[in-house]
Amino acid sequence: MKTKPVTRWLTGLTLALGLAGLGQAAEVAGVKLEDSVKVAGKELKLNGAGVRTRIVVKVYVLALYLSEKKDNPAAIFESSGPRRFSLTMMREVTGDELGQAFLAGITANTDKAERSKFVNQLAQFGDAFVSIPQAKKGDTVTVDWVPDTGTVMYFNGKQQGEPMKDIGFYNALLKIWLGDKPVDSSLKPALLGKG
Repeated sequence: MKTKPVTRWLTGLTLALGLAGLGQAAEVAGVKLEDSVKVAGKELKLNGAGVRTRIVVKVYVLALYLSEKKDNPAAIFESSGPRRFSLTMMREVTGDELGQAFLAGITANTDKAERSKFVNQLAQFGDAFVSIPQAKKGDTVTVDWVPDTGTVMYFNGKQQGEPMKDIGFYNALLKIWLGDKPVDSSLKPALLGKG
């Protein structure tokens, strides 16, 4: 039985489109995100991503990478393997402004007793932001949790400061978006793959 040219064309198009989707990066607000990344030699998958909007201004695109997909903040905080979140700036901000925003998000989502456990790491993290004079549109801040090493921060691929050892500190950072008082209520479900 001969297939019609239209049927063959549609079959070919379907196959081509299906193959084109393999390994393709996700895109959020015009920012291309890798479907997977390697941290500490382990492949992490994109768990979710979204845009941080303040009033009507897009501030950054945030992506969360985990070893396996999770849709529950508690399960993410309990995971012991490597993790990554990355911010791709959508507008210009100073490092100081970015650092202050992180601190405000941590303060809103942790209690004083929890923060007192990593006061040195908070200071160290703040210093890392001070060393970034200006973050421009397209710049990236990447923060990895590397088991046996700690929290490692990068600005445009260049490490900022020394690793910070306490996993509780990394979780406090994640709580900025995944805690009970996230800085952007629409970003939390997006990072959990529900957006």
